[in-house]
Amino acid sequence: MFSKIGIVGLGLIGGSLAKAFRNRTSVKTIVAFNRHEDVLLEAKKQCVIDDYATEITDIFENCDIIFICTPVQNIMEYAEKLIPFISKDCIVSDVGSTKWELYQKMKQYSDKFTYIGGHPMTGSERFRYNASKEHLFENAYYILTPDETITEEKTNAFSDFIRSIGAITVILSPQEHDYVVASISHVPHIIASALVHNVKNLDTPNQYMHLLAAGGFKDITRIASSSPDMWQGICMENKEQILKVLSSFETVIQDIRQKLSKEQYQSVHDYFDIARVYRDSFLSITPKSFVKRYEITVDVLDRPGSIAIIAVLFSSHGINIKNMSIVNNREQQQGALYFAFDTEEDRQKSIHLLNDLNYDVFVKD
Repeated sequence: MFSKIGIVGLGLIGGSLAKAFRNRTSVKTIVAFNRHEDVLLEAKKQCVIDDYATEITDIFENCDIIFICTPVQNIMEYAEKLIPFISKDCIVSDVGSTKWELYQKMKQYSDKFTYIGGHPMTGSERFRYNASKEHLFENAYYILTPDETITEEKTNAFSDFIRSIGAITVILSPQEHDYVVASISHVPHIIASALVHNVKNLDTPNQYMHLLAAGGFKDITRIASSSPDMWQGICMENKEQILKVLSSFETVIQDIRQKLSKEQYQSVHDYFDIARVYRDSFLSITPKSFVKRYEITVDVLDRPGSIAIIAVLFSSHGINIKNMSIVNNREQQQGALYFAFDTEEDRQKSIHLLNDLNYDVFVKD
């Protein structure tokens, strides 16, 4: 349905989109803009793109969709530069992490192009083209935020296209999107950076904290290595929602501080236990509300190769595993390994194969 795609900004996300569209869809032509020509030359050499420019030019004419993959503060600038070369039917999307303010600005151009905001919930602390990969969006949430003026037909066509690269689309309003991502993405980035600042400020002259900051500390602050330019833009664009969430977080911190100060042993225990239970409920990342998955759990011994045996068994019989994880918390369910499949046929086939090998299998509805 979509034959020509444009990419503005060939970094991690833009490059990964181009690679995914090239290898996983029937798109015929992919054109790209980037400020640095070396990146474009590399992508052209790899046959990821067909044509390129270091300025917004007529190479974007007749594009069905254009993805603006730049920092949030630059999205409007490039949208305006595209106007002379595109039609009202062209879908202009972005991959920015904020939406509401952008939608207010985009309204003035509703007669120039069709804007459908996008936000792939994936990425890396590495943000350049050389980190891009075709499978970046596989099984990742990709939020779409059409406003009330976009037809359902247009939204569904765009959603189907995004799903064709393996992503799981979720439709939210621009306002709801910004509140959700402030809570689960933007403020966690601020907190990760705050933890690093705190250790830097508290470190001893011999820098023992810097030396020993490995393992858990390094894991929970990994996202503090993300692009400062990108996160400056995100925070300023979504300031209102971020401030609301930070106020809530301050209340949470003050609560545990008081519990510790008053030596409320049971309350401190409950603080961690409630968080543990809620965090463990994230275990199954299968998006039950948005796409149907067919799930099982399998009782297996904790032995080297246990997972590999089952994975090879499924693969040799043409069964595609859509999601797999170890079930660490089994208070409410049976089985140590969790599997999700795309079809009931694959689930039934997997159950039959596992039963033949005397595994205990439990069906999840």
